[in-house]
Amino acid sequence: MNKCIVKATLENMSAVLDFVNAHLEDCPPKTKNKIAVAVDEIFSNIARYAYHPEAGDVTVRISVGSDITIVFEDSGAAYDPLAKSDPDVSLSAGERDIGGLGIFMVKNIMDSVEYRREGDKNILTIKKGLNG
Repeated sequence: MNKCIVKATLENMSAVLDFVNAHLEDCPPKTKNKIAVAVDEIFSNIARYAYHPEAGDVTVRISVGSDITIVFEDSGAAYDPLAKSDPDVSLSAGERDIGGLGIFMVKNIMDSVEYRREGDKNILTIKKGLNG
């Protein structure tokens, strides 16, 4: 897996997206866009909440084969974004609880989203079929 290590700040979003996109040259545009949305959502959540108010490192790994696997690893506060129940999207924005819509979107556009905690590390893995 190729990897990139950056500080978890919103200013590093473009560096992370550039790193991911550099490995998706043969990927269909629709799939690239879905991956970009997921990467943006996950990285921005890490940047905003994992180390608040400080900023620690995030390691982003990518491998491309029959599918695209991207792994986000940080040593911030333990947090499983998949543990929260999905928002009720049948309700209006005013009626819904705040939060959870971004990870809900990621779960719907990616083929697989998995979280695990190993020692002091949050590890979130997303996968997408090359032509999906």
